[in-house]
Amino acid sequence: MTGLFPDDTPKESSDQDRPLAERMRPTTLEEFVGQHRLLGQDSSLRASIEGGDLPSLVLWGPPGCGKTTLAACLAQAVGATLLSYSAVRVGVKELRQAMAEAAKFRAAGGRPPILFLDEIHRFNKGQQDALLPAVEAGDIVLIGATTENPSFEVNAALLSRCRVLVLESLTEEDLIQILDRALESERGLATSGVRAEPEALRLCAERCGGDARFALNSLELAVRLALQRGLREASPPILQTADVDRVLTEVHLHYDKGGEEHFNLISALHKSLRNSDAQAGVYWLVRMLESGEDPLYVARRLVRFASEDVGMADPHALQQAVAASLAVERIGLPEGALALVQAAVYLAQAPKSNAIYLAHRAVREALDQGFRDPVPLSLRNATTSLMKDIGYGEGYRYAHDEEDGVARMDCLPERLRDRIFYHPTDRGFEAEAGDRLREAWRRSHGRSSRPNPSQEE
Repeated sequence: MTGLFPDDTPKESSDQDRPLAERMRPTTLEEFVGQHRLLGQDSSLRASIEGGDLPSLVLWGPPGCGKTTLAACLAQAVGATLLSYSAVRVGVKELRQAMAEAAKFRAAGGRPPILFLDEIHRFNKGQQDALLPAVEAGDIVLIGATTENPSFEVNAALLSRCRVLVLESLTEEDLIQILDRALESERGLATSGVRAEPEALRLCAERCGGDARFALNSLELAVRLALQRGLREASPPILQTADVDRVLTEVHLHYDKGGEEHFNLISALHKSLRNSDAQAGVYWLVRMLESGEDPLYVARRLVRFASEDVGMADPHALQQAVAASLAVERIGLPEGALALVQAAVYLAQAPKSNAIYLAHRAVREALDQGFRDPVPLSLRNATTSLMKDIGYGEGYRYAHDEEDGVARMDCLPERLRDRIFYHPTDRGFEAEAGDRLREAWRRSHGRSSRPNPSQEE
């Protein structure tokens, strides 16, 4: 029988020319490594598997954590036909054809197939809508895989009909187990005769960022180096750390400048600096740069941080951040990275205050509440005689002519006369600045006491 639902499952190819990661792909849940939380005996997914009735799923996790493999293993575990597609290569027309054939198959008494759609986030919301009727009718069990946050990338209507399973990067121990298996398996590298130093496998696991595919493909290249050295030296081929180091000259860092990891890392940087943790701040900053982040984006965030989280507690922080931004703009990477690290360390050790940020927010809230009163006449420039006649500039007092440099004069509209937007903290330079501002307010308003707290923002 030909078509989407053949009578026999195709036999696995033993073609040694295929990448090692493909040859070693598990075919059953017993072979699957990792995701112990999801696949544990007491998990709801395990209960669904044992009941033979899988719900529609969205598998969300980083590259190489086993999303595609898990979908295939789940289909095998419940005895369902797997229809595998990638959103990069397939269109809605082809999927509709598959779903129509699945409906006929089910109407004839067949089990609903599992339609696996890799990189489901590549489909726009309209294309994702095309999957809804078949999912709702039970003609298919949908398993979508994505590296992006499904909250943002998957249609809400479709998401409400699926369970989201969060897959994690594989641990170093998981990767070592996978690499060991590949060296010992006949469909892997057993025929090469290569043995591995334990340190070599651990180094490979450490540098592959939880990505099994990357680890296996790296192992395959490293084994070739070991074989070449064995031939040259007429010695048994042993995989050494030097072989792994040559293949993995740079640590494999998962990063998507426009995706979830981008926002996770910049959040980690910002919050580390806010907590005055220079060690963590430097780590997250350099990790972003080494992953390919735009250094000017990092510089902009440091400038923002200097005002939002340091502010008047240390006015020099803004100068440091702007200087780092200019340095990166002028000399680029890698030289400019040091300027960013210097700025990050300065921002981490600086006293912290979000009073400037809160003042900005308080004014915006007042504007949203309708406090958009006209500028007081005393503060308006009378540039014509008519403007002077109607009161522009009347009552204005030039502060420099006052004995203490502060005029007794209201500079806010009447309804906001006693509103306090900026509340200085007692940290760093802001403590001194706050004392100056409170004294100036007392003189300009002719009162020694601050406004009633109920009037403050």
